[in-house]
Amino acid sequence: MNKRTIIYILGWVLLIEGIAMQLGTLVGLWYKESSYSHFLFIGLALIAIGIIVIINKPKKFFMQRKDGFAATALSWIVLSLAGALPLWISGSIPNFVDAFFESVSGFTTTGATILNDIEALDNCMLFWRSLSHFLGGMGVIVFLLALIPKLGGNAGINLMKAESTGPEVDKTMPKLRNYAIVLYTIYVGLTVIETILLMCGGMYFFDAVTTAMSTAGTGGFSSYNKSMGYFDSYYLQGVVAVFMMLFGVNFYVYILILTRKIKAILRMEELWYYLGIIAFSTIVIAVNISSIYHTAFDSVHQSFFYVSSIMSSTGFAIDNTDKWPELSKTLICVITCIGACAGSTGGGFKVSRILILLKEARKEFRLIVHPRTIQTVKVGGKKISHEVTRNVSVYLIVYTMFVVVSTGLIALNGFDFTTNFTSVLATLNNTGPGFSIVGSAGNYSGFNMFSKIVFIFNMIAGRLEIYPLLLIFMPTAWKKN
Repeated sequence: MNKRTIIYILGWVLLIEGIAMQLGTLVGLWYKESSYSHFLFIGLALIAIGIIVIINKPKKFFMQRKDGFAATALSWIVLSLAGALPLWISGSIPNFVDAFFESVSGFTTTGATILNDIEALDNCMLFWRSLSHFLGGMGVIVFLLALIPKLGGNAGINLMKAESTGPEVDKTMPKLRNYAIVLYTIYVGLTVIETILLMCGGMYFFDAVTTAMSTAGTGGFSSYNKSMGYFDSYYLQGVVAVFMMLFGVNFYVYILILTRKIKAILRMEELWYYLGIIAFSTIVIAVNISSIYHTAFDSVHQSFFYVSSIMSSTGFAIDNTDKWPELSKTLICVITCIGACAGSTGGGFKVSRILILLKEARKEFRLIVHPRTIQTVKVGGKKISHEVTRNVSVYLIVYTMFVVVSTGLIALNGFDFTTNFTSVLATLNNTGPGFSIVGSAGNYSGFNMFSKIVFIFNMIAGRLEIYPLLLIFMPTAWKKN
């Protein structure tokens, strides 16, 4: 393991986070809140530590895949631990495990909260929660690749593989640093557009910025206890619903749009499956909940908002979904697991993996009928290698094991099965709300410390797609290369 390079990357993570905390300082000063000092001094301390670490540059940036996995997993842990300090030291969240839970939920863009009264927090604390979504959405490593030229090449590819979502990183990406810069430009651009549209609908600047950052990161932290239900406006809720869906799309689609490669977009099967699942789920749920709401428009509005929220793993809500019929809640659990597209800011198993598994299953059935024919799996017109299909199958096994084991551990808390099962799905898929106690009108405050630690582990594992987090607990991985 190349420990020196890993420590160097962690130094950059602390430096960037310390600088980001100064935005919290500015918000606190603007609103004349005394808690700004916690962002100021903690941020300065992180900047100082980061500078001390990165001054000692490693001579070589060569990284094996395990180095990239370890650096990425440790970066997210360090980022979350440091991010919890202002919440904890200020007394906004007195218990450190709770503060760590909230911080992990923020940076992993899960949106699960232990807060019973969100509106009691200072504005600078609310801003920090949403900013953590924004920083975690596109990924801290992607940001580092855009910022640090020497992290290109072999080191950059292995880091990108560890943090990126989906079956694999496109090996044909030109100039990794330029690619990272383009991704962040699109990411910031979409966030700015959403902020402007929300302000055009009458939302205050602070609320528009925090809502847009939470949407961009597909996180779902809100400044209000009622989430988006606080804003009694079809327009505002509609804007957020559309942008949640947009941020669940593979960002490579936007690069193709900018380069006017429309034919390539039309060949992206994952995109059409993603939109198709959203459309199908919206229609089914709208019909199923039509007896609850006064008009057909309300039913469709409620359905599309929540389907977009859950499919993209954002977790915003506008009503209490626990009152919905069982069919709707079951479908919500299904799309919670499916999640967004690979290469997006959303979580979940990913539409691309579902697509590959379905096509692999179809291939096997065809081989039963025609055993002598040569069958291949293609997605978007490109042949999928056996290695990729094998990786997807293994990931499904590991993912399922996580759900089963975690549900068993959470059951020790003594809550009902619906709470236990959906809380595990919501944290592992980085969605946030589940049903019953952890529904859109509830939170995670009632769980004991052990359960919260399990959720913390699940949130990080879900964001990094399990393997990088498991790797750092393997003693053999830390042996010298």
